[in-house]
Amino acid sequence: MKLSDIWLRIKLHPLSRVGPGLVTGVADDDPSGIVTYSQAGAQFGFNMLWTMPLAYPLMATIQVLCARIGRVTGRGLSANMKIAFHPLILISLVLLLLIANILNIAADIAAMGEVAQLVTGVNWHIMTFVFVLLTVALQIFIPYRHYVFFLKWLSLSLLAYGAVLFTVHVPWSKVIWSTFFPSFTWNGESAAVVVGIFGTTISPYLFFWQASQEVEDMHLRNEVSLFDGGRADAKMELRRIQWDTWSGMLYSNVAAYCIILATGVTLHAAGIYDINTAAQAASALRPLAGEFAFLLFALGILGVGLMGVPVLAGSAAYALSEVFGWRSSLEDSATQASKFYSIIAVSVLGALLIQYSPISPMKALFWSAVINGIVAVPLMIAIMLLSSKTSLMGFYVASPAMKILGWLATGIMAVAAIYLFIA
Repeated sequence: MKLSDIWLRIKLHPLSRVGPGLVTGVADDDPSGIVTYSQAGAQFGFNMLWTMPLAYPLMATIQVLCARIGRVTGRGLSANMKIAFHPLILISLVLLLLIANILNIAADIAAMGEVAQLVTGVNWHIMTFVFVLLTVALQIFIPYRHYVFFLKWLSLSLLAYGAVLFTVHVPWSKVIWSTFFPSFTWNGESAAVVVGIFGTTISPYLFFWQASQEVEDMHLRNEVSLFDGGRADAKMELRRIQWDTWSGMLYSNVAAYCIILATGVTLHAAGIYDINTAAQAASALRPLAGEFAFLLFALGILGVGLMGVPVLAGSAAYALSEVFGWRSSLEDSATQASKFYSIIAVSVLGALLIQYSPISPMKALFWSAVINGIVAVPLMIAIMLLSSKTSLMGFYVASPAMKILGWLATGIMAVAAIYLFIA
């Protein structure tokens, strides 16, 4: 078979036709998210599994609303917020997002470097530098239509966490019982883990990314916004957004569930209750579950890291560029959208500099979580208001069910944000 025939088959594969929901969902399980889920499993065993079925509909609803805003208006989230809200509020939120994303990228690339060192034996600083150059080069030099294609295939890396479960004994009856009837004491420690799980699952950078990807895909297909187009095509597009986003978030949440379960059935069962880094979680699995489980877990971290870092950097670039009216598209060349790509480069290189500063990756992760907690609530309120605004959304305002779930998600995140300051 010719190479061109193989390439054509890959491009015609169903996975290549799924939309932004899959990439967004997988990017949510970035290395820093894996640390949070691993800590939940190590510290509480099966008793934090319930958080994933609860988070799933809330997360999916918010992401569907973001996708609808992008597809209906033909503009990213920041561009719509610029129309509806005071510029000072918008700039403040976007700058906080940029800072949080840089800190999150720092934690992610540190985790990737440390895990790569475990697998290859090469110094983690060198591996971190390689990953930074790779992610920046891919975003700047490869057009969106090709770049997002490879991101979708990288999403298969999440299957590693499901595969880990086949290497260990899982008491499924106990797992199912604990998922719906958990047994733990509600105190400062358990509350902190729950807040961490919801904070890393419903993350602000995902809001901006998915809305902007809908716009990118719309332009790539030479289509117009649903607001400006005919209602006949809109029904099919909105159905696609629903399916794509709910399935992408399901994939993400099932993977997170598997991470909590894998660490619960191995680390917690062995008396290892404290996990500080993704590398520590992977290395702790090695003597308990075997070399194959270790490799699966480690390769999963590297795969989702190669997705998560570009999404973090790209979401900040979309948000900031839309605020100032700069050209912003991964389909454009570096000369066409120089300011947009400069933000991506500064975000990732700034995160790299943190590796050589007194700031530890865990501190970077902590502060990114705090800032995300601050930013998430007003952003979610803005999303709920935008999705219900007839002047922006026309016939396609959020349904009553979406409003209920969306405001419920916003309320939960508000409680989580308050807890960050009173704990």
